Amino acid sequence: MCLIPVFCWITAIVLEDMMTRDQRGELPKTLTDLYSHFLMVQIKRKKQKYGGKQRPGKLTKADKELLLKLGRLAFEHLEKGNIMFYSEDLEQCGLDVSEVSVYSGVCTEIFKREIYCFVHLSIQEFLAAVYMFHCYTIKNKRIMESFLKYLKQNPFSWFAGLYTNNDPVISLDDFLRIELMKSLESENGHLDLFVRFLHGLSLESNQRILGGLLDQMENHPETIQKVLNNLKEVNSDKISPDRSINIFHCLMEMKDQSVHQEIQEFLKSERKSERKLSEIHCSALAYLLQRSEEVLDELNLQQYNTSEEGRRRLIPAVRNCRKVVLSGSFLSKSHWEVVASAMTSNPSHLRELSLRENQSLTDAGVKLLSSGMIHPNCRLETLRLSHCSLSDISCDSLASALRSNPSHLRVLDLSYNSLEDSGVKLLCSGLESLNCKLETLRLSGCRLSEISCDSLASALRSNPSHLRVLDLSGNQLKDPGVKQLCGFLQDPLCKLETLRWLHSSQKPKPASLLKGQQKVEQKPPAEKVLSERKWWRTMKLAKLHLRSRDGLSWSCGTRYRPEEPPTNKLFSWEERALNLSSVCLSLVALKSNLSHLRVLNLSINTLQDSGVKRLCSGLESPNCKLERLRLIDCRLSEISCDSLASALRSNPSHLRELDLSENQLKDSGVKLLCGFLHFPNCRLETLRLSRCSLSKISCDSLASALRSNPSHLRELDLSENKLQDPGVKLLSDLVENPHYGLETLRR
Repeated sequence: MCLIPVFCWITAIVLEDMMTRDQRGELPKTLTDLYSHFLMVQIKRKKQKYGGKQRPGKLTKADKELLLKLGRLAFEHLEKGNIMFYSEDLEQCGLDVSEVSVYSGVCTEIFKREIYCFVHLSIQEFLAAVYMFHCYTIKNKRIMESFLKYLKQNPFSWFAGLYTNNDPVISLDDFLRIELMKSLESENGHLDLFVRFLHGLSLESNQRILGGLLDQMENHPETIQKVLNNLKEVNSDKISPDRSINIFHCLMEMKDQSVHQEIQEFLKSERKSERKLSEIHCSALAYLLQRSEEVLDELNLQQYNTSEEGRRRLIPAVRNCRKVVLSGSFLSKSHWEVVASAMTSNPSHLRELSLRENQSLTDAGVKLLSSGMIHPNCRLETLRLSHCSLSDISCDSLASALRSNPSHLRVLDLSYNSLEDSGVKLLCSGLESLNCKLETLRLSGCRLSEISCDSLASALRSNPSHLRVLDLSGNQLKDPGVKQLCGFLQDPLCKLETLRWLHSSQKPKPASLLKGQQKVEQKPPAEKVLSERKWWRTMKLAKLHLRSRDGLSWSCGTRYRPEEPPTNKLFSWEERALNLSSVCLSLVALKSNLSHLRVLNLSINTLQDSGVKRLCSGLESPNCKLERLRLIDCRLSEISCDSLASALRSNPSHLRELDLSENQLKDSGVKLLCGFLHFPNCRLETLRLSRCSLSKISCDSLASALRSNPSHLRELDLSENKLQDPGVKLLSDLVENPHYGLETLRR
């Protein structure tokens, strides 16, 4: 409110009056304090202007009557959402137009006295609160019952029956609690300030400021404490998180600083994750983070030690964060509206939004978010929506956002949603727009077929210059679909660097894990059995993954996803050899763009020596700039070592990392490979030969090769081979000798 000119004017008037008094008194600390003083200053100015008996700090009977009539006008029209009134509205409240004009600092006229309004909505809210509190103190149950008659039965049905003809006088704490719940039901918050003023007016100090306008009540400390406890314990589930913040404001109006102080201590703490936060703490924290001059780098709800309701109350803080993680939370429409508002705020700080595993998002939530992304203020760059139970309807909404001008979105993850081909077709209407600048698109596990490949290839040809990463893994694309994408890859304007299409052969079934003829029992992921090599191999998959730094990266193979564990402890899984026709098809497509390829991973595929020989025809090409080659567990023998050594001697200057682990290369294969290591132009820095059935003989060959070309190899992995100590010592001496570049030896 400090940015609102009228509020600054009110503050200046009150401070000016207080500074010019003989007895200045305590400066206002709350809004109720401030507005109470402001009302009294206006009454004093009216008397100074129009004459009349002045009694400092006291109101005449006429003043009281007039102010309560203004309060009634303010209350009745606040309830209806009106901020402007006609002459007949004034007359219904017993007000004369000439009386209203006397209070020019409170009411003002528009269009030559035909329409009236309060100087500011906050003044209307304050006077409405004064009138409602007056009705409570004089036990005017008719007004209160009329105000609360539309109070919803859920989730506050316990209030039913508080106002009946036979009930005794309602206590102050119950009265304020009912008024609070009424305000929390408001979708637009039009009663927020009203209920804050009500809580402030319950303090005797503010009642005294108003000079007898309200019948002063004797509130015992126990009663005030009950009110404070009610505020701290109220359950605002199913209510907008913005409304929940007002609970904290009500505490502040009652001059309870405990929650504010506790949050300040929390923010200063170095061990925040260990400190338990209540729901009211989260409301206070959300408010403080929103108002902070420093933009928060990341808000991750799961990092706060609080209840689910507490996490939901933190959501308004997204308006002042760059990265927000709301994964795995159960949120309602009102929460998504708050998130969407963070995209449209001016300025909008939100750059990355992760909503993974939010089953409550649905297509309706995506539509809300997309409406925020279309807004000119939106600067969102990354949106993650995997595992959110979305359908093709969401694709239509997101396509609209991608077509917007400007569209800042660079990363979109829709993996593991049932989008199907129809959804991708809708999404492509956004991808083909020249306004779309998307660089990464993930559609893993979206039930796609080769039809989606056709749609994507067509869209990317229309707008080919931006997309760098496309993930289609976990879909039944088949070779015809891949072929369609290859047509796009040969386009000179194609800038795609990473393409993944891991083929799914079959889903896990409750049985046993088949590895050849051997049965292996699956252990729960929680036991972290990935360190056991046998388990890791079953998880790892049969895959082809070609990845590059500057160019293209492809994946193809069979996979079981660790993040989707089977429900049974046993499941059946059958490794499938890579379809070499897909490999050949990939290499054909890469020829026009081969110079960009930097990383090639063909691990755990049945390539055999024949497959490596075919691969070497590409490696020996002068156009090949490959830097990392991984061929782990590809059923290779010493024959492949000969092929690789020959190819790399033909084009030796780029390869930095070679991994041939878990192949039966034996000492004879390493000896052949050392022919390349001896070569003066060899720039290899990392060589991994773990589990290759090596002995001391390989150590002799490697030591000899490294002595002849000592400056490049930095890391050598010979783990899980039967090397024996004499062989290890030969290589260890090279590590200790500063003349040689070898820094790491794993044995």
